[in-house]
Amino acid sequence: MPINTFEKTSLGWRLSQLQQQLGEWWEYQFYKNLPELPTGSISPWLANLLKFLFWLVLGLLLAWVAWRLWREFNPYIYSWLSSDRNSKNSQAPSHFDDKSVALLLERSQQLYRQGNYREACRCLYLAILQHLHDTKVIVHKPSRTDGEYLQLLQSTVTSMQPYETLITTHEQLCFSDTEILPENYEQCRQAYREVSPE
Repeated sequence: MPINTFEKTSLGWRLSQLQQQLGEWWEYQFYKNLPELPTGSISPWLANLLKFLFWLVLGLLLAWVAWRLWREFNPYIYSWLSSDRNSKNSQAPSHFDDKSVALLLERSQQLYRQGNYREACRCLYLAILQHLHDTKVIVHKPSRTDGEYLQLLQSTVTSMQPYETLITTHEQLCFSDTEILPENYEQCRQAYREVSPE
């Protein structure tokens, strides 16, 4: 084999040359459009202060964008993480048992007959959460708020009105002294029937 046999070019070498040329072109385009600053007109401490302020504003802007993205997407991230965790831990016991929906509906009827519409509506709310958990639409978490449930439901169900009725009634139960009337219970009962026909 002769000593002078070697490769004069290769695909890898050509790609690295192209990458270098593109980098140089980009750098040239970027720097040719920058205004030239007079070298002696800005004191070094002012130049350092301007650089610091630039990086501070850029950092705050990035932090604000990250915070807004987190606020928008954290229910979806938590839902995705919990569904992934639940699929890995399928043997983990559930918070609810299979009879609880029927028990909650029966308890709701008893409370309605006793005139305790507030607790009757609460039982319907818990029954719908159990139904969502059983059908694996939304895995129940005791730490979830009503607002988080509504956000998760917006991305998973087509008809939001029945869920909104049940959840907003539950919010009224928890956070106001609004009197719950038989009409409110009937609205909640009808909303439950729409999403979970018995």
